[in-house]
Amino acid sequence: METRISINLITTNPNVRGGRPCITGTGLRVSDVVIAHLFHDQTPDEIAAGYAVSLSGVYAALAYSYEHKSEIDADIRRQLDEAHRLKQDWLANGGAPLLC
Repeated sequence: METRISINLITTNPNVRGGRPCITGTGLRVSDVVIAHLFHDQTPDEIAAGYAVSLSGVYAALAYSYEHKSEIDADIRRQLDEAHRLKQDWLANGGAPLLC
């Protein structure tokens, strides 16, 4: 008989990070882990140390991202689009320093 075992290391809460999936007990989004891994070429060990989260949480986030690839990809695309929009607004306003 097969028994399915679930690792409960990824949670969502509408009151935390807009309901986006995060490593349980943290505000670190799955998309943050994916961005660190893919765009910043960080290893799971480096991500765990840099964000002070468990290594198992990082691996769970990466596994979750593969299981929900289209959802996570769309979230990352929204973040990139928002960053681009904010940069364009900043440049349109003369590129003034953000902190005075």
